[in-house]
Amino acid sequence: MKNLDFDWKPLTLVPILALLVAPFIGSASTWLTLTVAGLAMGMIIFIIASGLTLVFGLMDVLNFGHGVFIALGAFVATTVLGMMGNWTGSPELWRNMVAVFPAMLLAMAVAGALGLAFERFIVRPVYGQHLKQILITMGGMIIGEELIKVIWGPQQIPLPLPEGLRGALLLGDAAIERYRVLAVVVGLLVFALLAWTLSRTKIGLLIRAGVQDREMVESLGYRIRRLFVGVFVVGSALAGLGGVMWGLYQQNVTPQMGAQVNVLIFIVIIIGGLGSTGGALIGALLVGLMANYTGFLLPKVALFSNIALMVAILLWRPQGVYPVANR
Repeated sequence: MKNLDFDWKPLTLVPILALLVAPFIGSASTWLTLTVAGLAMGMIIFIIASGLTLVFGLMDVLNFGHGVFIALGAFVATTVLGMMGNWTGSPELWRNMVAVFPAMLLAMAVAGALGLAFERFIVRPVYGQHLKQILITMGGMIIGEELIKVIWGPQQIPLPLPEGLRGALLLGDAAIERYRVLAVVVGLLVFALLAWTLSRTKIGLLIRAGVQDREMVESLGYRIRRLFVGVFVVGSALAGLGGVMWGLYQQNVTPQMGAQVNVLIFIVIIIGGLGSTGGALIGALLVGLMANYTGFLLPKVALFSNIALMVAILLWRPQGVYPVANR
């Protein structure tokens, strides 16, 4: 695995992109607002993509059904927050957090439980068969979306921000939305926790070793299958957390929201290098910034901007910015 301390070039991509775009935006306050918005969007995408990065990196599973965990987490949040109107309607931030954090935790628990069933009945029979993985996990996502419609209905459901997270903070002439600051903080916490787990714990050592050489880990007597299941559950739970964050970011949820975000997730994973958590963070921040900058400067090409970004990165580094294994 490449060491981030030595391979510093990818770390410069985010500030380089931000600085290159600044002259075209003109206003410093507008640039700052767009940059923070892009970083917040990127952090939310990273939370969602980090779990799928671990699943692919360790298990070599192409899970195109990841979107169902995103949607499920968001819909669970609508139910929890809907029952805590007295807390979300308060202008006091701490009261809002008392409502938001339980919603996040329950969304993670429900998405993780579904992930456990998903791995057992859908993914496990097709280990090592990529084409079948794509087809069967996409089918699993479609079934999951239909079950969400049965429980919550097929219509779009509003997921408004709690009162204390609405509005913006002023930095000079720049307006920084409060929720986007929270999204950046949560994203950084998730990255720090994952980085610490992967680099400082025995489980992290086994995960990294399993990415490089699964047979070696098994020869040492460790049950790699249980590790696979645990990683899949954690990845699903992180998708549920990301679904809550994304739903609050959009302020509405639909059963198809996970499938819509899936495209961005796979772009992030490809840019980052298959299986790389640090690479996924860089890829997510680049995707978030590109989406916001092009949405402001060239709205008509915003949908294709991230594909162009991915192509440019792959022309520079065909295996992504921090590849951890040859696939």
